[in-house]
Amino acid sequence: MNSKFLTVNDIDVKGKNVLVRGDLDVDDGDNPRVDSVRQVIKRLSDEGARKIKVIGHRETHFDICAQLRREFPNVEFDDKLRENSGEKTNDPEFAAALASDWDVYINEAFATSHRKHCSIDMLPRVMKAEGKAVGLGERFFLELLQLDKVWDRAGKRVLVIGGVKVDDKEKFAEELKDKFVAVLKGGLLPGVDLRPDGLDISDTAIEQYKATIAEAEVILAAGVMGKYEDPNCAKGTKEVLTAIANSSAFKVAGGGDIEMAISTYSLTDKFDWISVGGGAMLVYLGSGSLVGLDAISID
Repeated sequence: MNSKFLTVNDIDVKGKNVLVRGDLDVDDGDNPRVDSVRQVIKRLSDEGARKIKVIGHRETHFDICAQLRREFPNVEFDDKLRENSGEKTNDPEFAAALASDWDVYINEAFATSHRKHCSIDMLPRVMKAEGKAVGLGERFFLELLQLDKVWDRAGKRVLVIGGVKVDDKEKFAEELKDKFVAVLKGGLLPGVDLRPDGLDISDTAIEQYKATIAEAEVILAAGVMGKYEDPNCAKGTKEVLTAIANSSAFKVAGGGDIEMAISTYSLTDKFDWISVGGGAMLVYLGSGSLVGLDAISID
């Protein structure tokens, strides 16, 4: 895999100005997305980078940059990328402005790397064309290694998929259903056996899902079974996630809602891998690549 692109471990950053596309759109300061930013900053500093800047976007109320500036006073942070229209339009002029004065580009924003946005796509392409080094962060690379195991491992694969963002998930489930012995749907996906209130899967579905999970050897979980935030509608999500966690299968989960639910039920340590990006995870598993990977690939 790593013959297609470089990682931060392959690039000589000593004395270089390094631009990092980080994930700054978070609800708190203690999670894998923020830790990945901390990790890459520490590595670049240890390797002698002259200047480091982390760029990203923020649509949450939590100002992670304020916290990170206190932790790393010598590092620049900018979470306002999407305030420039050139970010979402993948504008080459905006890319050129972002690239100015920087020698190296590192993408450590897996969760956003399925989007054809300037900081993910055009920016590394511009820098690569200028002869500058572009590569992936360590956490991003680890995501790929772990997600590849979903297909590489032999055995009965089960897909558990739900939530409220249904279009991409339904497309993924339909296109790849032949790769799974069972597809267990919840949330607002079509064809789900729900309780009368429509906010959770039925008791019959719960028992059927648990029986299927018990026989699985690889489990991919993307999304919750119902409105688990409401204690009256949490049974399906809690029992299904607990069954997955206690399974002997290789188990991977991804997406904000399911990550939060797994944490709520104190099941995090029982999963083999929890991806920082639900949408990006499904795109990568479905297509084998991402916009952000294609942009930095070695020609």
